[in-house]
Amino acid sequence: MAEAVRRKAEEDLKQVEDVTAVLLPEPKAELVPMKDADAPTAAEIKKRMDEIDITDSNSIISFGSAAQAELQQISQSMLTDVRNKDVGPAGDSLRDIVTTIRGFSVGELDVRRKRTWWEKLTGKMAPMAKFVARYEDVQGQIDGITDSLLGHEHKLLKDIKSLDLLYEKTLDFYDELALYIAAGEEKLAELDATTIPAKEKEVEAAPEEDGVMQAQELRDLRAARDDLERRVHDLKLTRQVTMQSLPSIRLVQENDKSLVTKINSTLVNTVPLWETQLAQAVTIQRSSEAAKAVREASDLTNELLTANAENLRAANKTVREEMERGVFDIEAIKKANADLIATIEESLQIADEGKTKRAAAEEELRKMETELRETLAAAKARGDGVGDTAGTAVPKA
Repeated sequence: MAEAVRRKAEEDLKQVEDVTAVLLPEPKAELVPMKDADAPTAAEIKKRMDEIDITDSNSIISFGSAAQAELQQISQSMLTDVRNKDVGPAGDSLRDIVTTIRGFSVGELDVRRKRTWWEKLTGKMAPMAKFVARYEDVQGQIDGITDSLLGHEHKLLKDIKSLDLLYEKTLDFYDELALYIAAGEEKLAELDATTIPAKEKEVEAAPEEDGVMQAQELRDLRAARDDLERRVHDLKLTRQVTMQSLPSIRLVQENDKSLVTKINSTLVNTVPLWETQLAQAVTIQRSSEAAKAVREASDLTNELLTANAENLRAANKTVREEMERGVFDIEAIKKANADLIATIEESLQIADEGKTKRAAAEEELRKMETELRETLAAAKARGDGVGDTAGTAVPKA
């Protein structure tokens, strides 16, 4: 918050205390009839009775309206001012500043916090990005809002003073209505007790040619009396509504006073505290980020040391094992020698089997040759001519 705004808020504190210390008078509860009123009040009632011309309907219709003239001017002045401003701006400003400050909750400053499903669904920024984006403009936002709150405070102070005047004039109007009502009731009593009976006697005593006119005047008098009674009744209703408006004005005024006090307290005390907490939050966040970076660097160093030691052990084992091995592994030589012996033995076995098979085949061939010769010799001995031709195909032994 700007220093000028803080000084202005502190200067306004005295004015706030002054307007909140004003005590408003209470309205009088009951009507005082003319016979029970003191001399000054009775004179005021008699003065208002003289405003009534029972033969003039306009005087009856407008009876008591003069009391509201000054009050109407004040109300119109206030309404003209209210028309040109938004409804509830001070409350909106307070909600704005609370929302701005609450945006820096501890949970959202934690960059390790996972986004909720709603934040993912609506595409909200990650906590750290959101934090940075908000802090870039938060000081300007707070300065703007404090300026706005200061302006609202001045308007509310003006409204409170206007409400003081409105309350006083409304109370005067309330008391003035009591005088008009007392005057009207006194006039009604006078009409009922004196004027109308006298007129009735005039009608009874009037000659026949004047009787119609006198009777009409009596009816007009009674109608005017009834109009006045209705007017007095309306004034009583107006007084009741006016009495109800007095606590309403006071309630609105008390709300404005409370809001002015809250705004001033926010400007003088709360906003600087929030700014301090914001500065601490930023420092804590930066410290946390630095600590995280240092921790990650240390973790990386430890991981590298551990991984290198494990890799060195594995590589050393492999190299040493290879260094201690011969050109040929004894197992490989032993297996090759066994395979070679088996091959030689298998070759000798196959050769023996082949020699045996060839001897058997030769024996079979000799046997077949002997059988063939015997067959051919037998055929030649029969002399059928077949033997000479057949015998030539067989070689001699």
